[in-house]
Amino acid sequence: MKTYDFAYGRGRKEFSIDESLVIKEVRTEEFTPMSDIKQGVLDAIYNPIGCEPIDKIIKPGDTVAFICNDPTRVANSYDFMPVLVNEFNKLGVKDEDMHIVFSLGTHRDMTHEEMVEAVGEEVSSRLKMYNSTATKDEDFEYFGTTSRGTPVWINKHLCHVDHVILTGTIVHHYFSGYGGGRKAILPGCAAMETVRVNHSFMLDKNAGLGRTVGNPCYEDQMEGVALFAKGRSLFLFNAILNAKHEFLRMFAGDYIAAHKEACKFVDEVYGCVIPKLADLVIASCGGFPKDINVYQMQKTMDNAMCAVREGGVVVLLADCEEGSGSKVLEETFRRLKTPEAIKAELEANFRIGANKAFAITRPISHARYILVTRLDRQLAKDMLFTGAVDTVEEALEIAKQYVGDKPSIILMPEGSLTVPRVE
Repeated sequence: MKTYDFAYGRGRKEFSIDESLVIKEVRTEEFTPMSDIKQGVLDAIYNPIGCEPIDKIIKPGDTVAFICNDPTRVANSYDFMPVLVNEFNKLGVKDEDMHIVFSLGTHRDMTHEEMVEAVGEEVSSRLKMYNSTATKDEDFEYFGTTSRGTPVWINKHLCHVDHVILTGTIVHHYFSGYGGGRKAILPGCAAMETVRVNHSFMLDKNAGLGRTVGNPCYEDQMEGVALFAKGRSLFLFNAILNAKHEFLRMFAGDYIAAHKEACKFVDEVYGCVIPKLADLVIASCGGFPKDINVYQMQKTMDNAMCAVREGGVVVLLADCEEGSGSKVLEETFRRLKTPEAIKAELEANFRIGANKAFAITRPISHARYILVTRLDRQLAKDMLFTGAVDTVEEALEIAKQYVGDKPSIILMPEGSLTVPRVE
């Protein structure tokens, strides 16, 4: 028996299993973390991909909007934002001519304290900060409609500046292919109707993890951002982190070209070859904030599905300190009760929140999911999980009913990041 220790919420969970049953422990590729973050930021923006260096783009007296991540995504903005802001000062941009827009997508507003925590006290005391609240219609300006019918409404705080700087980190995304890049704007700083129509393409079988070409969600986002970007200066700063939230590499420059390069590195870091699909997968989201609620936890469900055989079991460690993260998600499950009914209703009338119910039913239709969580037990049952318990040991007892005493096991301690594949 070997004891393992996985992240869970703001703490850890230990469990012991027969090591001989483990066919693979899926982890991010080992890359040496960056030692000098400030120098890394400067190197990236002065040696950008697909455009001129930052000092050829930014001119004295220019106005700048930075887009930063909300707390559901680990970005370490507090490490790079002071470097960017101070460098822009040196290039002649005053503090009062810069501001930050937090790309919430359809998530809840951030509190002032969360904003300070996100970008650090120095930057937050100097720059104005705004939430992009998808439901505040008066905060958005219209830029036309994509060929797939998505009306492009973008937050007004991005619309009247000389430069928009898209910041954030990149991981695989379960239906948009990859995070980062254009996602800072659409869905990040887009109106609810824009997000709703764009996300409706997730029902398409080509909308998938790590896929861009032919992916209707990704292509629609790119087209929508291109409508906004016409005649504008957009500059990308995206980083890739390891499971310990350390910087591995930074990519800057043209928001399309630099993102494409970064995604190749994402595949190297987070992709992992496994010998075969396992009977049992034990996965952790990677702790807070990746398991803050069911809404965020779902991404790990998709990654774990890549490692488990059909009809197998996934034991998923997900604290869910904020519960489901969506009242619409809860109501959809309680009312419709089956995966088929949820999909049929979404095809007729796509709603944000309800779409996450569909996203949860996809992996559940492939394998059984047993949660180690503090999620309300009745709610977990309503959401069609096989079980919801306090400990990994209890979860493994339930799993035995379906995979026996000697299952092949794959461990995923960094489940929100790693994407297993059989070659």
